[in-house]
Amino acid sequence: MIVSTKTFEFGEKISEHDFPVFNEREIRAAAGILFLIGFGAWMYAAITDDFQPMRGFGVLFMLDMFMRLFINHRYAPSMIIGRFVTRNQVPEWVDAEPKKTAWYIGFAMVVTACFTMGWLALSGPVPLALCGICISFLFFESAFGFCAGCWLHMRFSKTPPRLCSGGVCEIKH
Repeated sequence: MIVSTKTFEFGEKISEHDFPVFNEREIRAAAGILFLIGFGAWMYAAITDDFQPMRGFGVLFMLDMFMRLFINHRYAPSMIIGRFVTRNQVPEWVDAEPKKTAWYIGFAMVVTACFTMGWLALSGPVPLALCGICISFLFFESAFGFCAGCWLHMRFSKTPPRLCSGGVCEIKH
């Protein structure tokens, strides 16, 4: 049961946990939606050398990440669609802190990519590589549930995550 839904809040407060969490199913659905749009724009740019659709995707992705990080994930367009698509599934709650790390990395990548394609007006291999890495992260999140930013958070943060997708926090290798 969701306890808190403030406008400017990171994560959801639910009665089962005393720390902010996210529904991993919504996040994976949102990543899949962004991947689908981004891969289409990336392929179009790679084949035609027309980067306009990729620039449009970059703006959409940047807006989506900005809303997730600085306003509330509930208002991000991809999360709204992801929530709708997964509305009949049992939520899988994960710690919000690793997602914050992941989303900051995604936001930094998209700002860099938009800077190279917009202000620097670059086309070709540099923006394709930057966007390709970001799109790959979206694919791994949506298809396999592997969050690269969460993995980095788990390895380098002083406070380990308390609740991870698929129980990977608890598995010792």
